[in-house]
Amino acid sequence: MKNAYVTLVTNANYVMGAVALVRSLQRTGTAADIVALHTGGVEAEGLHPLRALGARLVEAELLPTSDAFNQRHQRENIHSAAPFTKGNKPAFHTPLDNFVKLRLWQLVEYERVVFIDADAIVLRNIDRLFLYPEFSAAPNVYESLQDFHRLNSGVFVAAPSMQTFDDMLAKLDAPDAFWPRTDQTFLQSYFPRWHGLPVFFNMLQYVWFNMPELWDWKSISVIHYQYEKPWERNHPKADRLQPLIDLWHAYYIGEGIPDPDQLKNPTP
Repeated sequence: MKNAYVTLVTNANYVMGAVALVRSLQRTGTAADIVALHTGGVEAEGLHPLRALGARLVEAELLPTSDAFNQRHQRENIHSAAPFTKGNKPAFHTPLDNFVKLRLWQLVEYERVVFIDADAIVLRNIDRLFLYPEFSAAPNVYESLQDFHRLNSGVFVAAPSMQTFDDMLAKLDAPDAFWPRTDQTFLQSYFPRWHGLPVFFNMLQYVWFNMPELWDWKSISVIHYQYEKPWERNHPKADRLQPLIDLWHAYYIGEGIPDPDQLKNPTP
């Protein structure tokens, strides 16, 4: 059974994120391929750090969606219809790019893939996720337990299939279709009976200060830096998230990476 971890890089900022992610995955001892889908937003020389780490690079174009769909999903339209009130999306965030992750269903050389957003790091081996069914994802929990009804597409398990990909495209760009949280809203609609993963497979960084009693270093497998990114300088929540930012930088440079089991949990 051939499996792969897949991420998506759409600009130079996310190449930085993917470097830390790839390093973190390699440290877990996984034997699975590590694939980086990349769009035209990243120049060839910008991909060198990922190539040097041994990631498999796969070019991925924007989806062939209609002009009307593209207009509805422009940054200003997305953010006005569904404003982000809990955190700040960085300026390099481009909503249309998010849909490119659907192209992982075209990777039919793999039987199972685990997608991980490039703004995440993996702390321990998670290869057992390849045994989970399509579609498995963790809930979008970062503020309260009421968030359990929404999935977060930062980590999910999928089974590549051209039939699924073609069907997705048809449903994605249906007349007047609008997906306020882009791929996240679409995937929850497409897989209404999604299998829920424990939050520890996709621990959103805001849990650190919003729900500290849920944070347990010995259980967490993946940290997902939603909203503000750890490579941004002096972002609004940097002081509150400094331990997590320091951890990301250790993975990014590949030095001084601590044993996560020895880290201190936040104080409730």
